[in-house]
Amino acid sequence: MNKIVVVDYGMGNLRSVAQALRHVAPEADVRISGELADIRAADRLVLPGQGAMPDCMRCLRESGLQEAVIESTRSKPLLGVCVGEQLLFDLSEEGNTPGIGLIPGKVVRFRLDGQLQEDGSRFKVPQMGWNRVRQSMSHPLWNGIADNSYFYFVHSYYAVPENPEHTAGETTYGAPFTCAVAKDNIFATQFHPEKSAASGLQLYKNFVHWNP
Repeated sequence: MNKIVVVDYGMGNLRSVAQALRHVAPEADVRISGELADIRAADRLVLPGQGAMPDCMRCLRESGLQEAVIESTRSKPLLGVCVGEQLLFDLSEEGNTPGIGLIPGKVVRFRLDGQLQEDGSRFKVPQMGWNRVRQSMSHPLWNGIADNSYFYFVHSYYAVPENPEHTAGETTYGAPFTCAVAKDNIFATQFHPEKSAASGLQLYKNFVHWNP
């Protein structure tokens, strides 16, 4: 049986992520857990995150799960979601917070002061709502999802990978930015697949069947 663990370190939209996974993979054993044994026994992991990066990193460290997550990424697929994607990088401008460092790069804040949208209104930070995602690479997690599909975003910060080859998807909000990254058996998104209707469910389904 495919064991999928949504990592519970105290921060994140855990229940809705788990529900989306159960919906697309009723045959899988999907559980929300902060137990080291469950994380080590999992076939694949989902690392969610919501709120401020400093709080998420502190909770991940204090939960004792950080090393288990790092260790797991050497041998099993990992999907990062929202701040769960940002945690994978070296450093975030939000509170000058060091991340896990699994993907080289940093997380920066939108700088949109004075910029106007097409309708003449100012860009708001956080970006909140639906936006198109351009697929920057061919990847199994994009299977069955049309290029430029809409996904749901809520964020003030975004990741800037050091290596452009790690950018799997891009969105434009004031300027183009990386909204999905891929490296080896890691895939991560700034947007929320569980809030993104059919395209988001398809991405979760692809993750369940992905064998990197």
